[in-house]
Amino acid sequence: MSKKNAPRILTTTVGSYPVPDWLVALPSAQALRDATRVVVDIQRQAGIDLVTDGELYRFDVNHPDTNGMIEYFIRPLAGVRSVVGREDTKAFAAQANMAFRARPAGVVEGPLGEGGLNLPADCQRLTAVAGRAVKFTLTSPYMLARTLLDRHYGSFETLLMALADVLAAQVRDLDVACVQVDEANLPGNPEHGPLAAEAINRVLDAIPTRKAVHFCFGNYGGQTIQPGDWKTLTRFLNALRCEHLVLELAHRPAADLEALKDIRPDLTLGIGVIDVKINHIETADEIAARIERAEKVLGAGRVGWVHPDCGFWMLKRSVADRKIAALVRGRDLYLERQETTTKHTKGTKRGR
Repeated sequence: MSKKNAPRILTTTVGSYPVPDWLVALPSAQALRDATRVVVDIQRQAGIDLVTDGELYRFDVNHPDTNGMIEYFIRPLAGVRSVVGREDTKAFAAQANMAFRARPAGVVEGPLGEGGLNLPADCQRLTAVAGRAVKFTLTSPYMLARTLLDRHYGSFETLLMALADVLAAQVRDLDVACVQVDEANLPGNPEHGPLAAEAINRVLDAIPTRKAVHFCFGNYGGQTIQPGDWKTLTRFLNALRCEHLVLELAHRPAADLEALKDIRPDLTLGIGVIDVKINHIETADEIAARIERAEKVLGAGRVGWVHPDCGFWMLKRSVADRKIAALVRGRDLYLERQETTTKHTKGTKRGR
């Protein structure tokens, strides 16, 4: 879709999609390509403007609560031991990094390097079946660093920046319309905002295309993990060098929307209007009402994107697919109502 014909408010998905049963049962490179094509086509047939690949290749049956998104990035890295023993687990627990994670994703025993991590290859799998007009996602260096037990650097900041440098080197070769960095740990640790922003910006600065950052308060087995609110994070959000934000709001209190008034005006806001933590399929009216409220609170033109709060991996495919379709119907309904109101207003003025 050309920019000239694009709707004023665009739709996108956040990243993950439920792994098809047939891919779990008979995994292969060909099956993964086929499944990626299915996920892309489902979104495009529903009318999603900027689609994702579903992150199917990151799924790990041993980590059903986190979809394996951490291990996918950590295990291939040079300098990281993925076999975690009893003493490692005790040491990680003593750090109190993540209350919901008992074991580290890996143990850092030497300088970090990309090892076998190859984001461009996974990105090329997507573009081979869908073209460049897609979004590719990756987990932020801050969230990854929080899952590690460091036995090499002796400094969380040094470890964090080393991770950021590894990811920055990878994203330079991503040839897609948009690259999105995902962060779900910082909302519970707003005091780390300046440090996290520095690391995330290292990655953002290396992205050669449109840049987005997704934030949520955790989505592990349908549960909210992180405490906090958007008000305490606005300074951090304003420090990010990206074009737009992808924010959880459908499952959040009303006050969170008010806090976004303080986001710098050049940063386009993406608001979550689909709750991924429940099976209820939102109606077009419900979604249109959420967009309408957001524009009333934030001002006309501030909302550039609408999307789910987070990825769909924990839902049944039948639920996820209907939510995807509802997202587009709700956006369309809202814009149609806006157009009707505008025409009525102009007609009334002419009749005076």
